[in-house]
Amino acid sequence: MSGKNASEIWDLIEAKREVFYALSDRIWDMPELNFEEHRSCAEHVAVLEQQGFRITRNVAGISTAVMGEAGEDGPVIAILGEYDALPGLSQAAGVAEQKPLIAGGNGHGCGHNLLGSGSLMAATAVKDYLEAHGIKGRVRYYGCPAEEGGSAKGFMVRAGVFDDVDIAISWHPAPFAGVNNPISLACNEINFHFSGRASHAAASPHLGRSALDAVELMNVGVNYMREHMPSTARIHYAVTDTGGIAPNVVQAKATVRYLIRARDLPEMQGLLHRVKKIAEGAALMTETSVRSEIVSGDANLVGNTPLEQLMHQNLERLGPPVFDEQDKAFAAEIQKTLTAEDIKSSFARFGLKPRMGVPLGDVIFPPESGDGTLVGSTDVGTVSWVVPTVQMRGATYAVGTPGHSWQLVAQGKAPAAHKGMEHAAKVMAGTAIDLLLDLALIDAAKADFRERLDGTPFVNPIPDDVDPPVMAQETTSQA
Repeated sequence: MSGKNASEIWDLIEAKREVFYALSDRIWDMPELNFEEHRSCAEHVAVLEQQGFRITRNVAGISTAVMGEAGEDGPVIAILGEYDALPGLSQAAGVAEQKPLIAGGNGHGCGHNLLGSGSLMAATAVKDYLEAHGIKGRVRYYGCPAEEGGSAKGFMVRAGVFDDVDIAISWHPAPFAGVNNPISLACNEINFHFSGRASHAAASPHLGRSALDAVELMNVGVNYMREHMPSTARIHYAVTDTGGIAPNVVQAKATVRYLIRARDLPEMQGLLHRVKKIAEGAALMTETSVRSEIVSGDANLVGNTPLEQLMHQNLERLGPPVFDEQDKAFAAEIQKTLTAEDIKSSFARFGLKPRMGVPLGDVIFPPESGDGTLVGSTDVGTVSWVVPTVQMRGATYAVGTPGHSWQLVAQGKAPAAHKGMEHAAKVMAGTAIDLLLDLALIDAAKADFRERLDGTPFVNPIPDDVDPPVMAQETTSQA
């Protein structure tokens, strides 16, 4: 992109910044959990309507998913947004102390209020640029619910809503700005339901068969397995149903939910098979029965070198976000609630040398930064198996802030968060316009995509018989 084109797309972002700052703040004010984001989705629909997008509601049959499209003919560039929150992270904005607004309430502890708003901000600028210059091409904003363990994008992939997309672009809030190192863990979330036989725990214990015992034995077995699995794999569990609260009753039912993660889909599927065998063994030991039920699943991220190089060029052209002294002062107050290890780990994750006394990200981290050993899962990974995909990280919160923390929620409406969101929107929009102005870049990205996946068939980690928990009555469109 020439300097003139870059400046124009940045101006288009800046011209509507207040619209999207306000959208982000409204989403922060209404934190909703997986597949419950009805108000948040409605807010995004309202802005899509206001900005003149063609709207498809109930995408993939999910009532909280939406798609807005603009432009005609030509390549399709998708910009992915999210707006789900997390439980138990209610927190007042703009204060550097833990102060829940609602005891046990929800909060945007992963910055998805910014993520969805920033992606829509970028999509709107691309739309306005295409209209101004009469360029053939389409931009789509995908409002994706339930990233936090709900894997909505996996359901959307399965429904084919990305089948005609040429390139997908996304971002995520972070302490530093840069191109995301495309390493994540494939995962499945799966319930194990054990059934036994109730009995009086004192008068007739020999007649009972404890489902809770089976859960405990399964957990012990999986914990012993940890020594014998790849070091990059992760397994977590939570007992979601203990079968009751009376200790004098042999529990006839109990459920444990497992989250199984590994570096790629084949490795994850192998671990899942082993965990299932341990569950069956626990059932045999306790003379109970077990039924497994996959809830969700994400594929690992597939990188794309041409797209990552292009996005990095846009980052270098723009430079890091600019924060003022008030931004830095609030971030420094947040850092007082953190440990030195928190701050050092934040630098290390992005391959940067630790520098104490740096409240906000002031550099662009280099491509492929970090060793990829401490990563999570994302349903963007599933999209990246069917569409060439690129993501960036946007500097929106104090260096050292843990993800999924009250500190992150407290910063969600801060001016620094707005500035970091706008910075990310400029980079994403610039990357999209580069692709639409030079179709050879799209061809190069697709060639890289085909080469990476050659000989590796895609298997969606969400089985065909698993539905999202909230289904719409029908898919509807609006011009």
